[in-house]
Parts: sequence; C-alpha cells; structure tokens
Amino acid sequence: MREMLDEKLKRFEELEQQLSDPEVQSNSSRMAAVAREHGSLAKLATKYRRFTEILNEIEGVREMADSSDSDEREMAEDELQQLLEKREELWDELLEMTIGGEDANRSRCVMEIRAGTGGDEAALFARNLYEMYMKHCEIKGWKFTTLDSSPTELGGFKEVTISIEGEGCYRELQYESGGHRVQRVPDTETKGRVHTSAATVAVLPEPEDVEIDLKPEDYDVERYAASSGPGGQHVNKTASAIRITHHATGVVVKCFEERSQHKNLAKGMRILKSKLYDHFQRQENQQRADQRKSLVGSGDRSQRIRTYNFPENRVSDHRINLTLYKLDQIIAGSLQFLTDALIDHDRQTLRSSMSLE
Repeated sequence: MREMLDEKLKRFEELEQQLSDPEVQSNSSRMAAVAREHGSLAKLATKYRRFTEILNEIEGVREMADSSDSDEREMAEDELQQLLEKREELWDELLEMTIGGEDANRSRCVMEIRAGTGGDEAALFARNLYEMYMKHCEIKGWKFTTLDSSPTELGGFKEVTISIEGEGCYRELQYESGGHRVQRVPDTETKGRVHTSAATVAVLPEPEDVEIDLKPEDYDVERYAASSGPGGQHVNKTASAIRITHHATGVVVKCFEERSQHKNLAKGMRILKSKLYDHFQRQENQQRADQRKSLVGSGDRSQRIRTYNFPENRVSDHRINLTLYKLDQIIAGSLQFLTDALIDHDRQTLRSSMSLE
C-alpha cells in the first residue's frame, strides 16, 4: 500500500508541475485533462503528503526523546504521543480512502454487461442487470450513459456498454465485476421449471486522457454499415458504425449506438482507452512479485460472484458468503445492501493485514 501511495503522490506532484507549464497551459484540452486528474488525486495525495511529514517529525522527536536533558526529554515524549496519535488517525483515513485498490477514487468508469450461457433468457437477464444498475445510478445521483448495445428481438441484450460518472462510482461498482447467475422460471417456460442462465459484468476504471496517450498511427478505424435496434424485419441499417483496432494489443472496440459517425468514434475511443488501461494494469500487476491480490475475489469475468434466485427472492454473494432475501429490492436498484457488505469486508481484511510499524 505504501508503494501505491508513493506512486500516487509522485504522480500528483508531476501534475502540479504540469499545471504551471506554459506548454500545457497553451493547450486547453490537455490543460483540462491534467486539471481533472490532479483534482481526482488531490484529496488522497495531500493527506498522504501530510502523513509522510508526520513520520519525519516523529523521527526527529524520537531523537530528542533520547536527550540527557530531562526537560527536553519530557517535552519530546509529550509531543511524540500527540504525533503518534495523529499518525494513527491519518493512517486510518488513508486506509478508508484506498479500500478497493489503486483506482478506488476514480469518478468515471465503463461497465460492460454480456449475456452468457442460457440463450434468450441470458440476454433478458443481461437486460435486468442493465436496468438494475441504471436504477442504482439514479438513486446515487450518478450519470448513466449507454455507449453501445446489441439488443435481441425479445428485448434482451447480447451485450451493452455503459459509462458511469459520479463521486465514488468506481469504488462501489468495481465489486460487480464477475459472473452473475440467475435462477428463475422464464416467461416461455410452460411447465414451470426453474432455469439457470448467466451474464458477465466487467467494470473498468476510465482513465484520464493524459494517462493513455493514443496517436493515430497506434490504431485503425473502420467504418461500416451495421444493424441497430431490436432486430427482425424492422431492423435499421446505419453507415455510421465504427470498429477500432489497437495494433500493439489487438484490442478491438465496436460502436454503432449513435447515427453520427463522429459520436460513435468519440464513444469508441473512450471504451478503447478504458480497455487499454485495464490491459496495462493487469500486465503490470502480473509482473510484480508482490502483486496485490483482490480482497473479495479476483473480479475476473469468468468467476461466478453472485446468484439471483427469483423463486426464493434470494441473492447470494459467494465471495463473502452473504445471503439476502431482498432480491426484489436489489433488482429494483437498491444495491447498497450488497455494496456496504463488500466494502466492509474489504475494510476489515485490509486493516488486519496492514501495519504501520
């Protein structure tokens, strides 16, 4: 954790220098991106900077506490006690702010929901998850924007990509990454049998423009006609669809939600940057011998994290062995029951594994 905080402070100080750089100031879009990232790091970085100052003060006072002068030693011991208390207070605040990992304080993220096994029922479940997150965002006051979608004839989603923006959105929603399983009687089931189907969710932190520097030669953009709408005989064709392929990683992004090619390209670039940021973060984590593992599950999209059982009105989160008989409330957007439990589990695990000494 200290290594991560050191990196955040270093980045914050680099951005402070860039804000006063005439070259950056002359470029309004770059200046805005630097200012956004600087603002997103400010609270954590300034608190950690104060924490490091306290550590230096403690070291100095401890030397004074070894003085042969009894008065000086007594004063130093009193001051040392106050500094140690302040150190504990700041450490607790830093732990709270870093629950959820290095990207916990990002205020923008991209969510991808994909239908898994189960055919049409899986696609309908993907739609249910989409609506659940949309309602949750409304409750939280977060901005919810559909970037791209592939709807089915029955009204489900093969896949859908969403942008979410708001204070604390990534910190909370990152716990949704993984495999979601549903158990219920489909509308098309005539014998009343319970079917099991699945969908996957991936929540990616959306990086600032200054973090992922893409040049036109780094990727290809293809423009083509694609279907939009629910399918069937009323399918619409739009020539504004785009496909972006990143050369170095092979990451491909498609976007055809908008009729405007310009808007689809802008949305596609946002998705691409989030995917590249996630790709590079995973690559970096694998290279670290002391890789920090997730405290409530890896979040890998193949991992089954949760089961929604409609006949029993039950939701089970398998990472923390939590079962709630509040499925009706949760599917209606009241996710806070689950989020609070996951964050609290993360908090307790983090506190028990970290030490100041």
